[in-house]
Amino acid sequence: MFAQSEDDEQIIQRVAALDIGKAEVVCCVRLPAPADGKRRVQEVTTHSTMTRSLTELANRLVELGIERVVMEATSDYWRPPFYLLEAHGLEPWLVNAKDVKHLPGRPKTDVLDAVWLCKVAERQMLRPSFVPPRPIRRLRDLTRYRIALVGSRNAEKNRVEKLLEDACIKLSVVASDIFGVSGREMMAALIAGEQDPRVLAQMARSSMRRKIPQLEEAFTGHFDEHHRFLLERMLGRIDQIDGDIAAVDEQIDEHMVPFGDAAARLDEIPGIGATAAAAIIAEIGVDMTRFPTPGHLTSWARFAPGMNSSAGKDKGNGATGHGNRYLARALGEAVVGASKTNTFLGARYRRLVRRRGKKKALVAVGRSILVIIWHLLSDPDARYQDLGPDHHDRHANTETIKRAHVRQLEALGYHVTLQPAA
Repeated sequence: MFAQSEDDEQIIQRVAALDIGKAEVVCCVRLPAPADGKRRVQEVTTHSTMTRSLTELANRLVELGIERVVMEATSDYWRPPFYLLEAHGLEPWLVNAKDVKHLPGRPKTDVLDAVWLCKVAERQMLRPSFVPPRPIRRLRDLTRYRIALVGSRNAEKNRVEKLLEDACIKLSVVASDIFGVSGREMMAALIAGEQDPRVLAQMARSSMRRKIPQLEEAFTGHFDEHHRFLLERMLGRIDQIDGDIAAVDEQIDEHMVPFGDAAARLDEIPGIGATAAAAIIAEIGVDMTRFPTPGHLTSWARFAPGMNSSAGKDKGNGATGHGNRYLARALGEAVVGASKTNTFLGARYRRLVRRRGKKKALVAVGRSILVIIWHLLSDPDARYQDLGPDHHDRHANTETIKRAHVRQLEALGYHVTLQPAA
């Protein structure tokens, strides 16, 4: 006996879908059937991506009582329609293009794509991508721009080092940081025309003064007018970027004021400082209701093993896949910082490195940090408490510890026989 279908109850009655390009937006709207009809009705219209046209589209969708507007994440073209529809009180959904499966052999046009997306959306066969609220988006713009600026500064510093190598100036061999106080004064003197290695070496400060003989050797090169011209502009560019980073940091501090308590709690985690806390909050927000469990967050961030099984067998290597690269960068830096501490996370990293290697240890400890972050942001009263570097040893199985020590001794060439103490 057939059970009654509930398809009609699962269908979104009033839904719209957008196929977004750089210059045009194709909108498909599907509505309930009229009183004298049985089939749902649809309307397909084309609009410009200019603000006035998008505003007219938003007003039209509001008049039709649209419950949800779905669009694919096409480059950055989705942002203006999404933000404008959001401002008009509509419910825009951004979906991953990979989730919208097209049938093989099906013709492909902008109109057909919009219709297909609308039909899939009305049956609730899609899941929305995470789009944070406006304050978090503004913070994200700043933190990501800061990362870009730091990358530009590092690239410029690499150019300076290559330029000095081209001139046979081996400053980077002697100085651990050629952009410290001593290094900058020496390079400024080179730009000013100073060529005497002894004079340049005497500019060393603090601990670098112990290396004056090596510095004299390092400055014996052929630094000419060509190098002087380029070095002056490169150092000027570095100073300009430093100023831009300082200005961006001020803006980040202002935008972080509403999230100060959350940032302070994240700052308690080993390896996470103010900059990393701002970057993490900018990527995942502070409202963890979007991620019901820590597993949802780690899966979204691609810090959880992938699942691919068939016929009862696991396939693939359990790779996590590619997630949010900005979040991965912040977590990676946090793991590196935590690995140098005498804490639970530091001990966990060092233990995993011995067994699994650096890359897998980095991902595993990054996942642990992300789980901690979820708990701290989910409960305003939660505080980080370190379990201690000996937590694993205190809770590990005795037999497991014995086997581990035996393997280590056997790897050193010993034959081990265990005998209980009297």
